[in-house]
Amino acid sequence: MEYQKPRLLLLDGNALLHRAWHAIPPLTTKDGLVVNAAYGFSMILERMLKQYAPTHMVVAWDRREKTFRHEEFAAYKAQREKKEQELYDQIPIIQNILKAHGIISVDARGYEADDIIGTYATQASKKEWETFIVTGDLDSLQLVDRHVHVVTFKKGVSETMEYDEAAVKER
Repeated sequence: MEYQKPRLLLLDGNALLHRAWHAIPPLTTKDGLVVNAAYGFSMILERMLKQYAPTHMVVAWDRREKTFRHEEFAAYKAQREKKEQELYDQIPIIQNILKAHGIISVDARGYEADDIIGTYATQASKKEWETFIVTGDLDSLQLVDRHVHVVTFKKGVSETMEYDEAAVKER
């Protein structure tokens, strides 16, 4: 039996939720439930599973309450618009999809998804696990090393850009 090196796929749940919300036209069920973000998220999920074939996977989520950054910096994200409730109502749908796939969803009081992702990526890199972070947050590029890659979206939910060390240096 051949040993397969661990491959970790980390998804920024909120970033992908927002990406899907804006990229997919409004879709509703026959009961009127808005599901475009859940549909788009599912498209992203299936593509990433096929493309990266992870042995391990985690989806990290922001929590609704304030983080330590809000306490340290009064203006942190103060300019962000309030999102429609229909967007947030799709999170449980997505989490049920993830659960059906056996994929872990994680959040932590006082921290954002990118904090969680940074922790997982750093620990995985120390163990020399091949790691792919799928996010819309270019701040994640600081995590790129010989084991960690960042995947961002160029357009919609289908065109991506993968950053390894060379791609980060070119940027």
